Amino acid sequence: MNDRLRAVATSLAVVAMFVLGTAITPSATTAAQSSAPGSAGGQEPEQGQLLGANDWNCTSQRHPRPVVLVHGTGRGMQASWGDQSEPQQAPGPLIAALKNDGYCVFALNYGFGPQNFLGPTGIPSGRTGWGYTALEAAALELGGFIEKVREATGATQVDVVGHSQGGTLTRQYLRFEGGASPSANKVHTLVMLGPSTHGTDYGGLYPSENAAWFAGESKAGQQQISGSAFLATLNADQETFPGIDYTVIATTTDRTITPHTNSALNAAPGTSVRNMYVQDGCPGLLIGHGRKSFDPSPESNPGLLEHPAPIFLVRQALDPTLQGTIPCSG
Repeated sequence: MNDRLRAVATSLAVVAMFVLGTAITPSATTAAQSSAPGSAGGQEPEQGQLLGANDWNCTSQRHPRPVVLVHGTGRGMQASWGDQSEPQQAPGPLIAALKNDGYCVFALNYGFGPQNFLGPTGIPSGRTGWGYTALEAAALELGGFIEKVREATGATQVDVVGHSQGGTLTRQYLRFEGGASPSANKVHTLVMLGPSTHGTDYGGLYPSENAAWFAGESKAGQQQISGSAFLATLNADQETFPGIDYTVIATTTDRTITPHTNSALNAAPGTSVRNMYVQDGCPGLLIGHGRKSFDPSPESNPGLLEHPAPIFLVRQALDPTLQGTIPCSG
């Protein structure tokens, strides 16, 4: 999920539904948003460049498993992982840290589609972007990208760092798209930053999946609401699988995944899971869900994708031998 509260957008969407006097059923909405990328009426845009990522000739003896970065809802790889002030001159903070550690870093854009689906009103201009389509379809895109990385690098496994929807999407890939296999897991370590594991009510804005649909929320947004059919299926029986190291890095001051405790994974027997909050090591630290630039409110704080503390925790999750003290300032 992204950080932008949609109270005004929600009100407008609801008004539009009443003015039109025509209801579209959730199944029709789902069908419209689950179509091929570019379903908003245009072609899917180019992936674009991300400095420090996607060097298809990269190899590393120090860290032979490449790291795949998976962005969240409504924010592509450039906005999530790139440098905010000098995107063409400097890599973003996490990529810079991982490259300095000796990793080969890869990232993708996925789930291109409409931000809001307002039925007969069509898609408002400028409301298309990455991470909005159904997670089932996006998981196929992620699976294809991971295969491309494995083939290019010769690595049998990758590590994944997923933000918000990116963590939940990766779990969909692992469980239902062949990523987790008893004999040959394709992912060794999954690090999730503020994942939507058990959903969100988005600060009380969406008390149900149906409320999010009625308000015109994207399909991916609907699926990440607490109690959604998608999350019920994904989390049924067991949430984690043997042979994969899971780490959840969340923040107690998250205003997007609410309540913040919904990010935590329930460990199945025989699996490796670490649930942590940035505030465990930095008491009282104000850390937002994504990046400060995602949140226009005056009280916004540096987020999980940019503050040195969560970045250090990501590095330590990828390499448990990494020594040092969590940097709480900056």
